[in-house]
Amino acid sequence: MLNPTPDAVPMQNIARSLSVALGERDHHTQIHSERVVQLSAELGCHLKLSARELELLTLGAQFHDLGKIGIPDQVLRKPSSFEENEWECMKQHTVIGERIILAIGDEKSPEVARIVRHHHENFDGSGYPDGLRGTDIPLFARIISLTDSYDAMAVTRPYHKARQHQAVMDILSQEAGGKHDPDLLHAFCAVIEKSDMRAAQD
Repeated sequence: MLNPTPDAVPMQNIARSLSVALGERDHHTQIHSERVVQLSAELGCHLKLSARELELLTLGAQFHDLGKIGIPDQVLRKPSSFEENEWECMKQHTVIGERIILAIGDEKSPEVARIVRHHHENFDGSGYPDGLRGTDIPLFARIISLTDSYDAMAVTRPYHKARQHQAVMDILSQEAGGKHDPDLLHAFCAVIEKSDMRAAQD
């Protein structure tokens, strides 16, 4: 039997299958990823990314938490703060996700896998897994870091209630230059005010 070529099984089809697999493992993470895709695409359009760049960005956003498939339930579903060893376990989702994407073998896999690996790097170099700093962090990973953070705070999770829009933006502003790229945050401020994904506000 001949092995299928990458063209025979488009990465978008594999993306849908992996999204379903992630949803079976953790429905919350699947829904979160879908919101991050939309926010990332809106910011990417605002930045006038090309069609190919938008495709890579949205694939990276869809897959950014895919590695959580490999995280044990007692860590993934824990409703309280992590112990140090649990946190080290959770951080492995970036490299697990990278390995899964590389295994697809599509021509886009290396670029998408790099986005997935680095979406928890911080602008000041304090993130993981590699401690990259500033523009050494791939642009699309910096975008996803920002949209991921917004959605994580704007939606109720087992360990915290949803924050209102201005409270989220205040936290993101405090993190500018530390966790997040300040130029991207400036662009995001314009995008989120017009977005359907904007959190509620009194």
